Amino acid sequence: MGCSLDFMKILKSLEELLYELVSWLVFYPLTLWRSTTRPLSMMRYADLELSDRPESQYDDTLSPPLFLLITLLLSQGLSTVFPTIYDPSDLPKALGTGSNLLIARGVIFGIFPLCMSVVLLRWKSVALTRTSLRPPFFSQCFVAAPFVFVVGLAFDLLFMPGNQGDVAGAIVMLLAILWYGQAQVRWFVRDLDIGVAKACLAFLTAFLTATIAAAFITVLLGVELKNWS
Repeated sequence: MGCSLDFMKILKSLEELLYELVSWLVFYPLTLWRSTTRPLSMMRYADLELSDRPESQYDDTLSPPLFLLITLLLSQGLSTVFPTIYDPSDLPKALGTGSNLLIARGVIFGIFPLCMSVVLLRWKSVALTRTSLRPPFFSQCFVAAPFVFVVGLAFDLLFMPGNQGDVAGAIVMLLAILWYGQAQVRWFVRDLDIGVAKACLAFLTAFLTATIAAAFITVLLGVELKNWS
């Protein structure tokens, strides 16, 4: 009897897992479209959803951190299509698996929503706690996902052999930063009730901090993991 109940629990778990995975085929494109075309609405939506019961949150989209992780996974897969000047065998052995590389990319690119959220809370003079950081971070994940995907595409173009993708890569990178910047400036204007000039200053502070931190962590991870390999 006990074995039968355990087997039914396993089947039920597999059923839920299958449904969850298949539902991503619908809700991922929907979330991506809404985040790209209506970033401020999605950021407001993220704030409102956190006030719902846990089982009711993000019922018609993917949760923001999951959305960001899936986007990074797709970006990682897309990178394998492009020819590159870098030899994959040069990667540290610790990053040899797709899951470890995904985690590393998640940490690196997760710095952008983190820095934007911290700057918002600092300007609001709100105490920085795990509870206060959660709403703006979730909001930022919706906007960070399209940004990091396009940035990943830009790097794929820039790293093509013979400089053949340099112009396209630079244009794509510029477009990604401009889109991200306008969304963030509008977000700061709305949430902080400040002018455009101050909102631009808040964005540049957060963006430059995130870029420097991401570059530092990338280098640090590369050096440390090579030492471990």
